[in-house]
Amino acid sequence: MRNACCGSNLRCCIHRRVRLRRITDVLIFVLSIVAALAFWEAISRTGVISEKDLPAMSTTFSELWDLMQTGTFWHALLQTARGWALGLGVAAALAIPIGIVLGSSDFAARAFRVPIEFLRPIPSAALIPVLFLTLGTTLQSEIFLAAFGAFWPLLIQTIYGVRDVDPVALDTARSFGVSTFEGLYRIKLPSAVPYIATGMRISSGVALILAFTAELFMGNPGLGQKVNVAQAFGLENQLYAYALATGFLGLAIHVVSTAAERRALRWHPSQRAVTA
Repeated sequence: MRNACCGSNLRCCIHRRVRLRRITDVLIFVLSIVAALAFWEAISRTGVISEKDLPAMSTTFSELWDLMQTGTFWHALLQTARGWALGLGVAAALAIPIGIVLGSSDFAARAFRVPIEFLRPIPSAALIPVLFLTLGTTLQSEIFLAAFGAFWPLLIQTIYGVRDVDPVALDTARSFGVSTFEGLYRIKLPSAVPYIATGMRISSGVALILAFTAELFMGNPGLGQKVNVAQAFGLENQLYAYALATGFLGLAIHVVSTAAERRALRWHPSQRAVTA
């Protein structure tokens, strides 16, 4: 007898369930956004919060649309995206190799434990006065701030990923005479890739926040600077429009990084569990 779902074809049944789950996730995502926007419009239009303090959703989107017709908006957006990308790139170029070394060597981990535990709790925003005095309102200061904040989540994830290796796999490799470098390449790195991917996703959000913070408080060119200028001149509609644009940029980064993580880790059991 055929099963009601898809007869005896279990694979067809699983694919149908996966499609249904994806459709449900998309619907929940869309409905939550619609509900949030409707709530925003309602509390502004009904006077719960003054429109001067919180412009209505429709007003803000209209202002954003007008800004998008100008080259100034896109220049600011590209400046923020550039600071984010370079900061994240510097963080990855440093954190991943250092994390691999610290995760592979107990001696190195002990040697660098004190500097790491000293530097890691320092709030990135606390570096703004120092960067303002040393580097000024330059792209380098924005990159440094974004890279400093994004470095730590990626470093910690890489260390834990390298250490989270099946001991049986390592013992088996040693028994077959696999070299240290080959064991790192064939065993430890594949084990660490999911951790590194998660660290990249977390660090990408941190880098954007700090790139925006550098622009907001240091005056670096970008969306943060536009928000600061709009606030200084009392342009509430522009202020919220630029803030909304930053939110959309963050959402786009999250969606792309999550999709890239899933695509890169399709072979990993954790992603097979998600899709199934």
